[in-house]
Amino acid sequence: MAQIKITLVKGLMGRKPNQVKTIKALGLTKRNSSVVKEDTEMIKGMVNTVSHLVIVEEVKK
Repeated sequence: MAQIKITLVKGLMGRKPNQVKTIKALGLTKRNSSVVKEDTEMIKGMVNTVSHLVIVEEVKK
C-alpha cells in the first residue's frame, strides 16, 4: 500500500479544537514535524480536515 509523508507547517495556536485533536491524532506535535502514514481513507479524511496546516507528499519506496 502507498505511504504518505505529512508535515505540519503552521502552528496550532488559535485553531479550532477539532483541528488540534486531528493533528495530535496524526502524531504531529510541533511545527515542521513529520510522520509517515499508510494512505487510507481514514488518513485522507483527517488530512482533508487540516489541509491548510499540513503538506502531504507521496513516499517513494
